[in-house]
Amino acid sequence: MEIQINQVNELIRNRRSVFPKVYNNQPIPRKIIEQILENANWAPTHRFTEPWRFKVFRGNALERLSNFLAEAYKETVGEEQFSEMKYKKTKQKPLLCDTVIAICMQRDPDERVPEWEEIAATACAVQNMWLSCTAYNIGCYWSSPKTIDISGDFLGLKQGERCLGFFYMGYYDPIDLPSKRQDIADKVEWIEK
Repeated sequence: MEIQINQVNELIRNRRSVFPKVYNNQPIPRKIIEQILENANWAPTHRFTEPWRFKVFRGNALERLSNFLAEAYKETVGEEQFSEMKYKKTKQKPLLCDTVIAICMQRDPDERVPEWEEIAATACAVQNMWLSCTAYNIGCYWSSPKTIDISGDFLGLKQGERCLGFFYMGYYDPIDLPSKRQDIADKVEWIEK
């Protein structure tokens, strides 16, 4: 298999967070979502624990998710911090999406690796999803609201499983999404002796 390195570089450098407010109503075919999840499944995993788990919300389930997130927001913030605008925004966000995927991590029951490695492996799986979405011209972003800590019952999490956030997805009309990074030379120390 011959992979063009220029395409890989371009894909990585064009990955962006694209937020639901710019999604259009074009449906994402289920086969594409399945392919994105299959790509996630090929993330690196120490001792092959494959800790990533995904719960896919589409159709009417998005309304249930919307209601849960809004009510969970109301429940987790005190009366003084409650914002009606944030409540409405939280409720609306899933409804602007074609698909929302709960990103979960299943802890190895034998704890053969440190938990952080399983979280890192799950994050690698999400990066595979993000790059796949970029290749399919699907907007997406990963959000980890405080409400993930109380989402266990709603998501039907199993023993040792925890939610790490939600991955919002939707097609969007072409827009300029500039980004920048500080120079890599400021972040690297070469040790050669």
